[in-house]
Amino acid sequence: MSAPPNVTLLIADWQEQRLTQGVMSRRVVACFLDAIIAGVLTLGLGLPLLAALPAVPIVYAWFFVASPLSATPGQAMLGLAVRRNADLSRPDPWEAFAYVIGFVATIAVGWFWVCVALFTTRHRAFHDIVSGLVVVRRTAITTTDH
Repeated sequence: MSAPPNVTLLIADWQEQRLTQGVMSRRVVACFLDAIIAGVLTLGLGLPLLAALPAVPIVYAWFFVASPLSATPGQAMLGLAVRRNADLSRPDPWEAFAYVIGFVATIAVGWFWVCVALFTTRHRAFHDIVSGLVVVRRTAITTTDH
């Protein structure tokens, strides 16, 4: 016997809330952590050269988001994962690339486009929407594709 429709909807709403609860603040902190980690990984040489070498943060983020971890180290430390919005599976390398390039473009155009996350389902920023991805809490993913 299955649960009544209204109970099923409540369970679905609760699972959806678990996916994105606290994600926005964690994303901000993760961004700062990743900047520090990138600086440490390049022995401090990368941070002064970021203006001249914009590929460093792009390659860093793309490598980790496209990896089985499906998150940058900063995101992973805060329990986040980047997944496909449609089915919560891991992004392929091209989706990860679109996500990272979209993030760079979003920041270059203005923080307004990041603030879009305040008003969208699953708190998705503009670059999340364009790439078809979403940042969620790793512990809330219920698929077998962790």
